[in-house]
Amino acid sequence: MNVARPIFFLLLLLSAVFSSAAQEPTEDEEVLDIQAIKPGEVHYDYGKTGIVVITNDFVVRYKGAVLTAQHGRLNTTNGDVVAVGAVNLQYENQVWRGDRLQYNFFTRQIHTEHFRTGRAPFYATGEGLSANQTNNTYTATNTFVTTDDVEKPGFRVRARRLRIVPGKYFVARDAVLYFGNVPVFYFPYYRRNFDRRQGSFEFTPGYRSSYGPYLLGAYNWYWEEKLYGSLHADYREKRGFGGGPDAFYDAGLLGQGTVKYYYLRDHEPGFLTFTNGLPTSSTNGVPIKKDRYRLSFTHQVNIRTNLTATAVLRQESDPFVVRDFFESEYRDNTQPGSFLDLNRRWSNFSLDVFAQPRINNFFETIERLPDVRLTGELQQLGVSPFYYESDSSVGWFRHRFANDLTNEFAAYRADSFQQLLLPQTFFGWLNLTPRAGGRFTDYGETDGLNATNKEQQRWVFSTGAEVSFKASRIWNGARSRFFDLDGLRHIIEPSLNYVFVPTPSKPPPELPQFDSQLPTLRLLPVDFPDYNSIDSIDSQNVLRLSLRNKLQTRRKEGVENLLNWAVYTDWRVKPRPDQGTFADVYSDLDFKPRSWITLNSETRFRIDGRQWREANHTLTLSPNSTWSWSVGHRYLRSDPTLGPDSGNNTILSSFYCRFNENWAGRVQHRFEARDGTLEEQYYTVYRDFRSWTAALTFRVRENRIGPTDYGVAVTFSLKAIPRFKLGDDRNKPTLLLGS
Repeated sequence: MNVARPIFFLLLLLSAVFSSAAQEPTEDEEVLDIQAIKPGEVHYDYGKTGIVVITNDFVVRYKGAVLTAQHGRLNTTNGDVVAVGAVNLQYENQVWRGDRLQYNFFTRQIHTEHFRTGRAPFYATGEGLSANQTNNTYTATNTFVTTDDVEKPGFRVRARRLRIVPGKYFVARDAVLYFGNVPVFYFPYYRRNFDRRQGSFEFTPGYRSSYGPYLLGAYNWYWEEKLYGSLHADYREKRGFGGGPDAFYDAGLLGQGTVKYYYLRDHEPGFLTFTNGLPTSSTNGVPIKKDRYRLSFTHQVNIRTNLTATAVLRQESDPFVVRDFFESEYRDNTQPGSFLDLNRRWSNFSLDVFAQPRINNFFETIERLPDVRLTGELQQLGVSPFYYESDSSVGWFRHRFANDLTNEFAAYRADSFQQLLLPQTFFGWLNLTPRAGGRFTDYGETDGLNATNKEQQRWVFSTGAEVSFKASRIWNGARSRFFDLDGLRHIIEPSLNYVFVPTPSKPPPELPQFDSQLPTLRLLPVDFPDYNSIDSIDSQNVLRLSLRNKLQTRRKEGVENLLNWAVYTDWRVKPRPDQGTFADVYSDLDFKPRSWITLNSETRFRIDGRQWREANHTLTLSPNSTWSWSVGHRYLRSDPTLGPDSGNNTILSSFYCRFNENWAGRVQHRFEARDGTLEEQYYTVYRDFRSWTAALTFRVRENRIGPTDYGVAVTFSLKAIPRFKLGDDRNKPTLLLGS
């Protein structure tokens, strides 16, 4: 019969024919589904062979297998199909493509002269594909495998023979690695999995003044989704060989974690430490031995609902092993600690058991063996208008100084803070929350070589109130192409927080200092329990003043903050002898006049001295994917109360430009205007090879003490298996040097 009708008539006819042919159905015939995509010619031999011939685009579905082609011949009795023209077959997340393909939906056998198949990130192309029905495998000849899913890939492995297990893996024999048309490496046996991540090698060749020529290598292994890691093997001409394993595991109910170990027999352990301009092998009076290592272990387990345990162990041979060989880690955490934390949460309470021993003697540490804390979340007391919160802890503490046994001291301490609050709302918009609380702290006799404190108790009373409200107004007609405005909403949030704490029964100098107040660049909380420097608590009569403004508008990404600005300070009604009437005035500003322009500002101004103590500004321009520029200024006045690193006037810049589809570059600088020193320079050139990328990075770092450090390195990364996270080359440029 000949049909050349609208598509609905063809589908109706096919449905009726297959319904009649299924009077004696088998399980296979019941789920075989044929649909024409476009009107065309269909021939069906009813009652004899069960053959359907379609001369236009069609699709066949059967038990997860989907086949599309321009025309073909299907035997509905045995499930065999011969498809021609732009054939696409998908089954078990595996895709097969070719101009002509023979496939059996019942047995899953494939035969084709030319094919293309794959499952990201690996793809294969070859000739003479045939199936083995016994073990469900496919073999082909003259094939190549690549992660570059294009007709002429720049990176590929060519093999004489290829065996494929759909959805699982492939094995190539007599394989040669090609970059372009250049053979690079021979593999007698090459295997890759479709159903899991693959092992891969990483190499970073380079040169650095402190290393000499170096080659950093790693093999990234993957056992399964719950167990994978890396094996490092590095050589630095001046420092020697080093290496070690990294492992990431997920033990299910037993928890998940990481294990990292690195060892180096360092030929010049004091190369980066100088005395009178000469290299030395000691720092802080403690010799640095040649055997240097870093051990890191983390583990977290959910024992049951709302009960978790976290263990962290970090042991290092000396205080600078991470700085010397893992610079990115060092910048994130210069003094890693070890601890064990057990947390149990209820609806209104949480219990923490925290233990922190000192593992590395060269770091100053407050040992907590243990510190048990019970926290009562803010909660309503029955049906009354009162709310309650609490924070209680008990533990044994030891203050241990770096490489110093003469001044360390230890004591038992129990502390309990209880507070009542009465939140109220007036006129439907004014929020008033008065509060009153008390704190009791019991100290045991101080144990130490220079200990003088005996057992003692401290009482603290606190009270106060917070007043705040929020108001907003909308201007729907506010529009500006220059500021990318489509409507405007203004939100204002003023607040006053008054805190009164009479003089405690024991002043801080008479107490052992474990949780003491350290220099900080931010304004600390004034009310309890947010202020948690327990041993530094002193009298307070202060009013925290703050004002927040937001301007919001509609843009393509949705509602965005055009302006987010907070200003706050403290008015000390009765300042202590070491305080002024007003604290510094802080300003935090985020301004986004266009979707591609962002200005961030943090400033700190001293009123009584009329001087800027801190100013951090960053301007980011990213109008398109071709170029972007970020420039910043960091100013911190030299003042011991601002910490040991105060006294900076630094200008930072990062400029990225994409020259064309294959080439790009980035330039980063850090300039210290205080003494005119260009402290750090990065110059990176990127090359896109379609399936993989390469980066050549040159760095100059002025150490101030000792010679200037020069470094250059080349890094490679497959796009299918990225080596770095998005943005790491900008935020952590030391990774481009392998550290």
